Amino acid sequence: MVTHMRNIALKLEYLGTNYHGWQIQKNASTVAQTLQDAIAHIVQHPVNVIGAGRTDAGVHAKIYLANFRTTSQLSCDRLPIAINSQLPSDIVVTKATEVPLEFHAIGSCYKKEYSYYIYNSPFKNPFWVNRAWFYAKPLNETILQNAAQQFIGTHDFAAVRSVGTETKSTVRTIYSFKVTRKDNLICFRVSADGFLYNMVRAMIGTCVHCAEGKLDSNQIHGVLQSKDRSLAGPTAPAQGLYMTNLWYEDMTIL
Repeated sequence: MVTHMRNIALKLEYLGTNYHGWQIQKNASTVAQTLQDAIAHIVQHPVNVIGAGRTDAGVHAKIYLANFRTTSQLSCDRLPIAINSQLPSDIVVTKATEVPLEFHAIGSCYKKEYSYYIYNSPFKNPFWVNRAWFYAKPLNETILQNAAQQFIGTHDFAAVRSVGTETKSTVRTIYSFKVTRKDNLICFRVSADGFLYNMVRAMIGTCVHCAEGKLDSNQIHGVLQSKDRSLAGPTAPAQGLYMTNLWYEDMTIL
């Protein structure tokens, strides 16, 4: 009997609090390893799961995409429920789609969006613990938006990345960077063709630096041109960061 190789794209969401990020690591619990083990149990053979991006320890995903190859003929309707039966409650697969064999969750993705939440109040909110950056001093969202605006466009973003994953180029294009506020919750939404290691969190830290009066938003272009990480703001905490959108040629997979 000839076994037909299939490529399956999984749409999922997860809370990253209990994990050391997406990427598989030795001696650490990760989202990819947990998902890979669950899938292998269902399809009855080892699998290699490819994810849409390397989210860090403590980072969440409201939308995430992963793909794996399998010889299992289990239908895409049944796969999510079957895989979820093997997953902890903080990782949920919501859709499975058979895609062409050449499809690659990260290589086929041409645009990504992250959202970052700051809970801005003198008092903590227990419902946002590990879900947002608690920041007690008042923050002016107009200053935050003016700072965010400076990052839009194609730039070398070396000044706002942590040295981690090696990359051929530190040039990226940011399409939009919006700041909104509802009561005590400030939300940053940023979309780009790709992000460097810790880039979003470093940009958020730089925007907050501007709101604190430690940097003028007009200086951000100079900071980017310097490529000097020490001139930008600090890296914002991981718990406020969420992957919130992905773009592929075939959007029906999401």
